[in-house]
Parts: sequence; C-alpha cells; structure tokens
Amino acid sequence: MFKEGTPVKLDLLHIGYAKLDKKWNYNNVISPFTRLFYVTTGEAIAYHSSQEFNLRPGYMYLIPSYTYNRYKCDKYHEQYYTGFFEQTTEGLSIYNLQSFKYQVKASLTDAQLFKRLLDINPDMAVTNSDPKGHVNKPLLYNLNKQNKTNDQGKYLETQGILSILLSRFIDNSSYNKEKNSTKTKLEKVLIYIAEHLHEELSVQNLANYCHFSPDHFSRIFNQSFGMRPLKYIQTKRIERAQLLLLTTNNSLQEIAGKTGFHNISYFSRLFKKTTGKTPGKFRKEQLNT
Repeated sequence: MFKEGTPVKLDLLHIGYAKLDKKWNYNNVISPFTRLFYVTTGEAIAYHSSQEFNLRPGYMYLIPSYTYNRYKCDKYHEQYYTGFFEQTTEGLSIYNLQSFKYQVKASLTDAQLFKRLLDINPDMAVTNSDPKGHVNKPLLYNLNKQNKTNDQGKYLETQGILSILLSRFIDNSSYNKEKNSTKTKLEKVLIYIAEHLHEELSVQNLANYCHFSPDHFSRIFNQSFGMRPLKYIQTKRIERAQLLLLTTNNSLQEIAGKTGFHNISYFSRLFKKTTGKTPGKFRKEQLNT
C-alpha cells in the first residue's frame, strides 16, 4: 500500500454518523490520530495544513494525525466520521513515508464502506461533537475494545475497510519511483530515529548513520523535512509522549524515559512549551473531557 510495500497497522477509535449545526465551531484542534469525514448533506469548512477545505456532500476529507486544525459550520451538515491510530512496522507515521491528498470525490463504494464500517462497529460513536472531546476515556475504551474483540472476522474487515478508505487519499503523482541515494538514506534515518527515540540522538551519530558530514546532513534534512534534525527529534518525542499519556497508565517518569527525556523537569518544560500544558495537566484534561 505504501512505498516499498511498507506494512501499516490501523486501530479504529471511533466511527459514527453526525448531524451538526453552527455549534460545530472549534479552534486549535490537534489529535494523535487520523480523522476521515464523508459529508452527505450540507456544508462546512475545515482548516489545516495551511489550506481551507469546503466540506461538500459527496466528498471525503482526510486530516492527518498531529495536525493543527479547526472546523466551522455556518448552518448545518451531516457526515460519516471515523478516527484511527496509524503506524508502520518501523514505528513511523505513514505521513513520513507517503504524500497524501486531503480531499477526494467519494465513489458509491466509498459510501458503502463507511456504512459497512458503522454497521460492524455500532457502539463506537463519540458522544461529544467537540473534536477535542474525542480524545478521552470513551476513545481509549473503544481502542481497547477494538483490540480485544473476539470477533476476528470483524476486526480484519475493519482493518481492510480503513485501509481501502485511506488508500483513496494517496498522492501517487508526488512519488518519484527513481529515488536517489540521498532520499533513500533520509527515509532510513527517519526509521532509525523512530526506533531509537528513547535513546540519546545527536546530529553527529545521525550523520554517521547516513555517511554524511554533520553540516551536510543537517542542511539536506532541513531541505527535505522543513526543520533541523534536533527539532524533528523533539517534535516526535513530544508526539509520542502525548500518545503514551492518552493510551497508557505509565507514570510521567516512565513516559519521559520511553521518549528519550532522562530529565523529567526538562521533559515537562519542553512539553509545556510545545503544547501549552504540563504533561500531568494535559493527561488530566483530556481524560476528563
């Protein structure tokens, strides 16, 4: 499905059908999971990735994980929605490895797949239309319920449907099949970072891994990913910390260790600088929404 056949795991969090009005107006939404919408009636607006999207009937919309976004509905609209965690076997986000479109025309099959996904997962709707409220105990409960289900047929079908729907957004036009050596090395270093995020990582050892000088590595990394290597590592550590805060009962000390922060005070300061909240406050607010 993805570059070089990279396997991906998708864990369903919620699926439902919503009728929304002008109360559906939220700013500064960020979720550690992917969202998909299929609009059936009415219109609304979504903003993310420096773009504005007019949500129209007959279209599907993708909002990647960890993407700041906002929503606005002036009158009324209805949509199927689903949210799911995604991860490749290398521990990377699929958005590190593949380019995606964010709006596609829905086919009859797409509409049937959303309906089928809801039919086989009837108790996984969210009860709060506030997108920020989706990251809460019911969400974690849904994830555990989905993973522990005894009906392996439904579990596999759910995986298949999510994979098909997500595949509709892949942007094949941006993929150069004749990858050069530098691009291949940079993709491998992302996997290396994901696998060693809990360890000490420096520009020097990453450059050595790619057989580049530190200055050259830092420059081409910035050109490719829009940030310096150490900033990228910090970003991924905070993202993983958010995920662990919401989906595990690990202590703050344990989460700091698992994300490469061996000083819990520094972890807390950087987390607050990035998210606007301390790790403890972030967990408490999200799980009690």
